[in-house]
Amino acid sequence: MRKGSSVGTPDEPWTSFTDRRGEREEKRIAVLRTAAQAFNDMGYHATSLDDIARRLNVTKPTIYYYVKNKEEILFECVRIGLEMLDTASTEVTGHGGSAHDELVAVMTTYVGVMTMDFGMCVIRVGEEPLTGESRRTLRALKRRIDLKFRDLIERGIAEGSIAPCDSKVAAFTLAGALSWVARWYRPDGDLDAAAIARQSIALLLNGLRPRPD
Repeated sequence: MRKGSSVGTPDEPWTSFTDRRGEREEKRIAVLRTAAQAFNDMGYHATSLDDIARRLNVTKPTIYYYVKNKEEILFECVRIGLEMLDTASTEVTGHGGSAHDELVAVMTTYVGVMTMDFGMCVIRVGEEPLTGESRRTLRALKRRIDLKFRDLIERGIAEGSIAPCDSKVAAFTLAGALSWVARWYRPDGDLDAAAIARQSIALLLNGLRPRPD
Protein backbone atom coordinates (compact mmCIF):
# COMPACT_ATOMS: atom_id res chain seq x y z
CA MET A 1 0.00 0.00 0.00
CA ARG A 2 1.40 3.36 -0.99
CA LYS A 3 1.78 6.25 1.46
CA GLY A 4 -1.30 8.43 1.51
CA SER A 5 -3.44 5.83 -0.23
CA SER A 6 -6.22 3.79 1.34
CA VAL A 7 -5.91 0.90 -1.13
CA GLY A 8 -3.09 -0.86 -2.92
CA THR A 9 -2.44 -0.40 -6.59
CA PRO A 10 -4.24 -2.94 -8.80
CA ASP A 11 -1.12 -4.93 -9.64
CA GLU A 12 0.33 -5.20 -6.12
CA PRO A 13 -1.63 -8.30 -5.04
CA TRP A 14 -0.71 -10.08 -8.29
CA THR A 15 2.97 -9.13 -7.98
CA SER A 16 3.02 -10.46 -4.44
CA PHE A 17 1.33 -13.70 -5.51
CA THR A 18 3.72 -14.16 -8.44
CA ASP A 19 6.75 -13.60 -6.21
CA ARG A 20 5.50 -16.13 -3.68
CA ARG A 21 4.71 -18.66 -6.37
CA GLY A 22 8.14 -18.19 -7.94
CA GLU A 23 9.87 -18.57 -4.61
CA ARG A 24 7.91 -21.72 -3.84
CA GLU A 25 8.82 -23.23 -7.21
CA GLU A 26 12.50 -22.46 -6.64
CA LYS A 27 12.37 -24.23 -3.28
CA ARG A 28 10.47 -27.15 -4.81
CA ILE A 29 13.18 -27.55 -7.46
CA ALA A 30 15.79 -27.44 -4.69
CA VAL A 31 13.97 -30.30 -2.93
CA LEU A 32 13.84 -32.30 -6.16
CA ARG A 33 17.49 -31.67 -7.02
CA THR A 34 18.60 -32.69 -3.54
CA ALA A 35 16.46 -35.82 -3.82
CA ALA A 36 17.98 -36.63 -7.21
CA GLN A 37 21.44 -36.34 -5.71
CA ALA A 38 20.46 -38.68 -2.88
CA PHE A 39 18.89 -41.21 -5.28
CA ASN A 40 22.01 -41.09 -7.45
CA ASP A 41 24.31 -41.59 -4.46
CA MET A 42 22.39 -44.15 -2.40
CA GLY A 43 19.72 -45.59 -4.70
CA TYR A 44 15.99 -44.92 -4.69
CA HIS A 45 14.91 -47.65 -2.27
CA ALA A 46 17.70 -46.89 0.22
CA THR A 47 16.82 -43.18 0.33
CA SER A 48 14.13 -42.00 2.73
CA LEU A 49 12.39 -38.66 2.99
CA ASP A 50 14.28 -38.22 6.26
CA ASP A 51 17.54 -38.51 4.30
CA ILE A 52 16.40 -35.82 1.88
CA ALA A 53 15.26 -33.57 4.73
CA ARG A 54 18.63 -33.93 6.46
CA ARG A 55 20.46 -32.96 3.29
CA LEU A 56 18.28 -29.87 3.04
CA ASN A 57 18.56 -29.17 6.76
CA VAL A 58 14.78 -28.98 7.07
CA THR A 59 12.13 -31.07 8.83
CA LYS A 60 10.39 -33.95 7.10
CA PRO A 61 6.97 -32.16 7.21
CA THR A 62 8.56 -29.35 5.21
CA ILE A 63 9.17 -31.80 2.36
CA TYR A 64 5.44 -32.55 2.20
CA TYR A 65 4.73 -28.89 1.52
CA TYR A 66 6.37 -29.33 -1.89
CA VAL A 67 5.66 -32.97 -2.82
CA LYS A 68 3.14 -35.65 -1.89
CA ASN A 69 5.47 -38.62 -1.43
CA LYS A 70 8.74 -40.23 -2.54
CA GLU A 71 7.22 -41.65 -5.71
CA GLU A 72 6.15 -38.20 -6.85
CA ILE A 73 9.69 -36.97 -6.17
CA LEU A 74 11.19 -39.66 -8.40
CA PHE A 75 8.63 -39.07 -11.14
CA GLU A 76 9.41 -35.35 -11.16
CA CYS A 77 13.18 -35.92 -11.10
CA VAL A 78 13.06 -38.26 -14.09
CA ARG A 79 10.53 -36.08 -15.92
CA ILE A 80 12.71 -33.01 -15.52
CA GLY A 81 15.75 -34.93 -16.74
CA LEU A 82 13.92 -36.18 -19.83
CA GLU A 83 12.44 -32.78 -20.59
CA MET A 84 15.92 -31.27 -20.31
CA LEU A 85 17.10 -33.76 -22.93
CA ASP A 86 14.11 -33.03 -25.16
CA THR A 87 14.44 -29.25 -24.86
CA ALA A 88 18.21 -29.23 -25.33
CA SER A 89 18.00 -31.38 -28.46
CA THR A 90 15.31 -29.14 -29.93
CA GLU A 91 17.34 -25.99 -29.28
CA VAL A 92 20.39 -27.19 -31.21
CA THR A 93 18.57 -28.42 -34.31
CA GLY A 94 16.94 -26.62 -37.22
CA HIS A 95 19.64 -23.97 -37.63
CA GLY A 96 21.07 -25.16 -40.92
CA GLY A 97 23.98 -27.46 -41.61
CA SER A 98 23.93 -31.16 -42.32
CA ALA A 99 22.01 -33.75 -40.37
CA HIS A 100 25.38 -35.14 -39.27
CA ASP A 101 26.30 -31.77 -37.76
CA GLU A 102 22.95 -31.57 -35.99
CA LEU A 103 23.37 -35.12 -34.70
CA VAL A 104 26.74 -34.18 -33.20
CA ALA A 105 25.14 -31.14 -31.56
CA VAL A 106 22.33 -33.26 -30.10
CA MET A 107 24.80 -35.85 -28.83
CA THR A 108 26.87 -33.12 -27.20
CA THR A 109 23.91 -31.66 -25.33
CA TYR A 110 22.80 -35.20 -24.43
CA VAL A 111 26.11 -35.86 -22.66
CA GLY A 112 25.85 -32.51 -20.90
CA VAL A 113 22.46 -33.39 -19.42
CA MET A 114 23.70 -36.86 -18.47
CA THR A 115 26.31 -35.24 -16.22
CA MET A 116 23.68 -33.21 -14.32
CA ASP A 117 21.72 -34.37 -11.27
CA PHE A 118 18.37 -34.87 -13.03
CA GLY A 119 19.96 -36.44 -16.09
CA MET A 120 21.91 -38.91 -13.97
CA CYS A 121 18.70 -39.80 -12.15
CA VAL A 122 17.10 -40.80 -15.47
CA ILE A 123 19.75 -43.50 -15.89
CA ARG A 124 20.80 -44.43 -12.37
CA VAL A 125 17.22 -44.82 -11.12
CA GLY A 126 14.79 -44.39 -14.03
CA GLU A 127 11.07 -45.10 -14.05
CA GLU A 128 11.08 -48.77 -13.00
CA PRO A 129 10.21 -48.13 -9.31
CA LEU A 130 7.12 -46.14 -10.35
CA THR A 131 3.53 -47.24 -10.95
CA GLY A 132 2.15 -48.00 -14.40
CA GLU A 133 0.73 -44.61 -15.37
CA SER A 134 3.86 -42.75 -14.32
CA ARG A 135 6.05 -45.20 -16.24
CA ARG A 136 3.93 -44.77 -19.37
CA THR A 137 4.22 -40.99 -19.19
CA LEU A 138 8.00 -41.10 -18.87
CA ARG A 139 8.43 -43.73 -21.56
CA ALA A 140 6.46 -41.53 -23.94
CA LEU A 141 9.02 -38.79 -23.31
CA LYS A 142 11.81 -41.28 -23.99
CA ARG A 143 10.22 -42.27 -27.28
CA ARG A 144 10.08 -38.64 -28.34
CA ILE A 145 13.81 -38.29 -27.77
CA ASP A 146 14.52 -41.57 -29.56
CA LEU A 147 12.54 -40.40 -32.59
CA LYS A 148 14.67 -37.26 -32.79
CA PHE A 149 17.79 -39.41 -33.05
CA ARG A 150 16.19 -41.61 -35.69
CA ASP A 151 14.98 -38.63 -37.72
CA LEU A 152 18.45 -37.08 -37.79
CA ILE A 153 20.05 -40.38 -38.78
CA GLU A 154 17.51 -40.97 -41.56
CA ARG A 155 17.95 -37.42 -42.84
CA GLY A 156 21.72 -37.89 -42.82
CA ILE A 157 21.44 -41.12 -44.78
CA ALA A 158 19.20 -39.42 -47.34
CA GLU A 159 21.56 -36.49 -47.83
CA GLY A 160 24.71 -38.62 -47.76
CA SER A 161 26.29 -37.21 -44.56
CA ILE A 162 25.67 -40.47 -42.66
CA ALA A 163 26.42 -43.96 -43.93
CA PRO A 164 23.43 -46.22 -44.66
CA CYS A 165 22.35 -48.12 -41.54
CA ASP A 166 19.32 -49.25 -39.55
CA SER A 167 18.24 -45.97 -37.96
CA LYS A 168 16.52 -47.71 -35.05
CA VAL A 169 19.58 -49.76 -34.12
CA ALA A 170 21.83 -46.74 -34.62
CA ALA A 171 19.65 -44.50 -32.42
CA PHE A 172 19.50 -47.09 -29.65
CA THR A 173 23.26 -47.61 -29.82
CA LEU A 174 24.12 -43.91 -29.69
CA ALA A 175 21.65 -43.00 -26.95
CA GLY A 176 22.52 -46.11 -24.95
CA ALA A 177 26.25 -45.41 -25.03
CA LEU A 178 25.83 -41.74 -24.18
CA SER A 179 23.36 -42.53 -21.40
CA TRP A 180 25.92 -44.77 -19.74
CA VAL A 181 28.05 -41.69 -19.08
CA ALA A 182 25.63 -40.98 -16.23
CA ARG A 183 26.74 -44.22 -14.56
CA TRP A 184 30.44 -43.48 -14.37
CA TYR A 185 30.74 -39.68 -14.57
CA ARG A 186 32.17 -37.96 -11.48
CA PRO A 187 32.19 -34.17 -11.13
CA ASP A 188 35.63 -34.37 -9.50
CA GLY A 189 37.03 -36.67 -12.20
CA ASP A 190 39.83 -35.95 -14.66
CA LEU A 191 37.49 -35.09 -17.55
CA ASP A 192 34.76 -32.48 -17.62
CA ALA A 193 31.48 -32.94 -19.47
CA ALA A 194 32.72 -31.21 -22.63
CA ALA A 195 35.81 -33.43 -22.90
CA ILE A 196 33.75 -36.57 -22.28
CA ALA A 197 31.30 -35.50 -24.99
CA ARG A 198 34.07 -34.87 -27.53
CA GLN A 199 35.79 -38.20 -26.94
CA SER A 200 32.60 -40.26 -26.73
CA ILE A 201 31.14 -38.80 -29.89
CA ALA A 202 34.39 -39.24 -31.80
CA LEU A 203 34.52 -42.91 -30.83
CA LEU A 204 30.87 -43.54 -31.64
CA LEU A 205 30.92 -41.83 -35.01
CA ASN A 206 34.43 -42.74 -36.16
CA GLY A 207 35.21 -46.02 -34.42
CA LEU A 208 38.58 -47.26 -33.23
CA ARG A 209 40.22 -47.96 -36.58
CA PRO A 210 43.36 -45.91 -37.32
CA ARG A 211 42.71 -42.96 -39.60
CA PRO A 212 45.10 -41.06 -41.89
CA ASP A 213 46.52 -37.85 -40.47
